[in-house]
Amino acid sequence: MKLLQSLFIITFISSLAGCTDWIYRIDVPQGNFLEEKDVKKLRIGMSKEQVIYVLGRPVVKDSFNHDTWYYVYDMKRGMSKRGEDFQKRLIIQFEEDKLISAEGDFELSDDFNTPLDK
Repeated sequence: MKLLQSLFIITFISSLAGCTDWIYRIDVPQGNFLEEKDVKKLRIGMSKEQVIYVLGRPVVKDSFNHDTWYYVYDMKRGMSKRGEDFQKRLIIQFEEDKLISAEGDFELSDDFNTPLDK
């Protein structure tokens, strides 16, 4: 009798383990979602206001250096069949209110080093 109960419990628990995909879990996006086409609009010498117009406000402004902005986007997948978790970053540096560099997980356009006013 004990063997039959143990066998039943093991079968029941293992069948529940296969039901984990029945529960719908949402994806949790956080931060600034940036599109490649918007990042390609950046040009050296742009003002902070122009960068905000193109990319939106940054998630984080460095507390000790107001000329460094961080655009960070995290995607936590609720279910593994929808893909892997990922993070994308873009770090922008200003000097005297003008964009001097941008680096991170995005490709900059070939015209990045060409100022807008030329």
